[in-house]
Amino acid sequence: MAIDSEVLVVGGGIAGITAAIAAAREGADTRLVSHKASTLRQASGLIDALGYLPATEPAKPLREGPPTAGRNLDPDEWPDPEGPLADPFEAIDRLPEDHPYRLVGADALREGLDLFDDLVGDAYLGGHTDRNALVPTFGGSVKPTARYPASAAAGIASDDRPALIVGFRSLTEYDARTFADRLAAAGVPFDVAGAEVEFAEAFRADAKITRLAKALDRDEPIDGTPAREALAKAVGPHLHDVVDGEGGVDRVERVGFPAFLGDDHPAEVRAELADRLGADVFEIPMGPPSLPGLRLEDLLYDALDDAGVRFETGTPAVGYEVDADGGGGSGGDGDGDRIDHLVMDRKGSEVPYGAEAVVLATGGLVGKGLDSDRDGVREPVLDLHVPQPADRYEWFVDDAFGEQPYARFGVRPDERLRPLDESGEVAYGNVRVAGAVVGGADVAREKSASGVSLATGLVAGREAAREVRQ
Repeated sequence: MAIDSEVLVVGGGIAGITAAIAAAREGADTRLVSHKASTLRQASGLIDALGYLPATEPAKPLREGPPTAGRNLDPDEWPDPEGPLADPFEAIDRLPEDHPYRLVGADALREGLDLFDDLVGDAYLGGHTDRNALVPTFGGSVKPTARYPASAAAGIASDDRPALIVGFRSLTEYDARTFADRLAAAGVPFDVAGAEVEFAEAFRADAKITRLAKALDRDEPIDGTPAREALAKAVGPHLHDVVDGEGGVDRVERVGFPAFLGDDHPAEVRAELADRLGADVFEIPMGPPSLPGLRLEDLLYDALDDAGVRFETGTPAVGYEVDADGGGGSGGDGDGDRIDHLVMDRKGSEVPYGAEAVVLATGGLVGKGLDSDRDGVREPVLDLHVPQPADRYEWFVDDAFGEQPYARFGVRPDERLRPLDESGEVAYGNVRVAGAVVGGADVAREKSASGVSLATGLVAGREAAREVRQ
């Protein structure tokens, strides 16, 4: 039996969630399906808009055909990216023409961020300004980002108060002293020191970060002392560890921890620690599993519920059928065929999911929204065209830190985010693409992944809803 909806969104990341909510708010009956759990739990929880401009020389629209001489430039000839950018909106017009931001426009990014602010409420900050904030992240880097969790607010680099970074001897992958040294080397405008304390030793060496977070949520006793009190006592002796140019500071005013200060009640945990330490407390986004990412996932999936979107995971797409009437594009413009339904694997059974409009937000090469092998790169759900050089040696450059052409691979859409075929014509008039499956951006290098997902997701969702109304 077919499962029908007006708009079907495929993909459970930021782009898919944004598209589904945007379509639902336009009045469309919307369903979201995804193959696996969201990758948000692997991410930092930061919402980047545009942190760096790519180098302009090699960043040309990809074209197919014979190899192009000079593609693999000498590493010394590659310009460095520009940044970190203070204002992402001022730089959009200088992006390559095929960049997703150039397709949908700066207003789509602004509205996408506004929608995000509405969905997450006071759990995130940064919406008061167009300017990026510089947020310390795991590894000692400082990242330009448009929105950041409230839990990270006291740690932003524009704050010049001395900071103590706390690590735990049992968490070998996170060294607070090295982190502090890297922050100092990066030129942050504040004095900083790191301290390794004993606290997590009370747990098994392989205890998950979420286990530590739950212990702080419940304030579990550790050797007879409540967990939050025990943590504050471990940190207290180090509040004078920061050394300034005059030989020391009386007492630090802010303390940074790895991001595991509570899962269900993080604000309560931070507030009690701050009260006990007499200093502001902040979290530093770290590698997976990412509690800020998990918290964001919870917020966004709650927002899907509030918007009336039906959603399910563990439902991969395994096929599709084209409208038997032979197509015809949206609005009667004759562009492209039309997808009648997707075939989904639902607990081992192949079930048709019908929709008047489809949004494909399945991710890029990393998220498996694109497949690659020695024969090429392809989009596996609808067999959409992915432009790429015919010569595989033009997929990359010799400089490991240079701008890699493959990072910009993806489906190329028109300004309404309808996917284009090899000849540049609309492939399917009732399909829209959003997020990392859209080509033209090196989101990891630009620090633009979340912004691209929000901007394209918003436009794709609205366009899908308008498709239904026509």
